[in-house]
Amino acid sequence: MAVFYQYWPKFLIQLLLASSLVLAFALVAAPETLDRVVASVGNAAITASEVEQEYRFERFLDGQWPPPQPAAGVLDHVREQLTYRLLLNSEETPTPEELAECEKVAKGRLAELQKAFSHPGDFHAALDDLGMTEAQAVTRVAQQELLLRMIEERLRPAASPSEEDVTDYYHGTFVPEFQKKNPGAAPPPLSEVEAQIRQVLTEKRVNELLDQWIEELKPTSRVRVHSF
Repeated sequence: MAVFYQYWPKFLIQLLLASSLVLAFALVAAPETLDRVVASVGNAAITASEVEQEYRFERFLDGQWPPPQPAAGVLDHVREQLTYRLLLNSEETPTPEELAECEKVAKGRLAELQKAFSHPGDFHAALDDLGMTEAQAVTRVAQQELLLRMIEERLRPAASPSEEDVTDYYHGTFVPEFQKKNPGAAPPPLSEVEAQIRQVLTEKRVNELLDQWIEELKPTSRVRVHSF
């Protein structure tokens, strides 16, 4: 190689040597890429890897495995949900009986999910890919169940629609949508669809009350959101 060098221009040899030194320095001095904090609630941080893990776990619970690549905006939504969960967790005061019941529900849900996999080993292989044990998955699902129950207990009693709300929705929304989908057909009477309308309006109101609750909690919890 030394013999070959003697036919190269001197400036090219110097350039190659300089480039080698720069590359060597970069390999030694390049900082390790750390997990990014993408949100925080008080002193609790939410990292990019936690958001990605939550997305993968939710797809696992939905039976979508391997999980598809998240579409644009999906991880932002997952980050928002994790932030809300941290906010609401501080409001929980579950009893031992409630914890036990939620764990029982979680075990049942995972047992049903396991049946959806074509082979029992696929279920545990998915958990391995998630870096979770079955016990950890049960704990995660139980926490979700506990949070849903707390929201239901606190908000649903105040979310019941009035008779006027039901009637207005029937004439202003249900009938026009029915006629659009079923041209020429007579819509069912209010008495037949009242329960369905009440359910729709109740769910809508629960979501509105939940948004209000979260907005009230944000200022006192120092919520911060950062870019991915």
